[in-house]
Amino acid sequence: MKFRPFVILFAAALSAPPALLHAEAANPRQTTIGTLLTALKHAPSEAAAAPIEHRLRELWLNAGSPAVTLLMGRGLRELKAGEYAQAIEDFGDAIVLDPKLAEAYHQRAIARYHAGDTAGAIADIGAALQQEPNDFAALETLAEIAEARENWKGAYEAWGKLLQIDPMARGGQDHLKELKRKAFGEET
Repeated sequence: MKFRPFVILFAAALSAPPALLHAEAANPRQTTIGTLLTALKHAPSEAAAAPIEHRLRELWLNAGSPAVTLLMGRGLRELKAGEYAQAIEDFGDAIVLDPKLAEAYHQRAIARYHAGDTAGAIADIGAALQQEPNDFAALETLAEIAEARENWKGAYEAWGKLLQIDPMARGGQDHLKELKRKAFGEET
């Protein structure tokens, strides 16, 4: 019985019409995102959180105009193919067309990081979080970059913020404990 509010939130969020993915009106889209974020915060398990995470990523990724969506799709294909310079350019063009699209900054951050521009990647993640403070995926990317640099305190902080938004993130609490151990030493 305690999962009933989650089930209602989750069902309401997932039943939103697909047209909202490209809706011009921000209010219905923002309402859907808000509902999904609430459902994510109350998800009872990782398995329950996964489709909510997926839907949020989809909404954020497809939030731009058709031209921006085309650039984002091309950038994602290039990113997957390891063509980082081209991906950076396409995500940059998407940002020029829609400077409020957080996911364009996030994806450009990933491309920049893979291209060796860590400072640029971190700056883009900051811009993404400024546009969408609840972007758990950007926080995960930030934590991954910090871990790769062995900045355990930074990774711990980013992962902790991620878990405030997405408490059932894949491997969440265990990963946070491991980062805490690396950042602050063994627990006594």
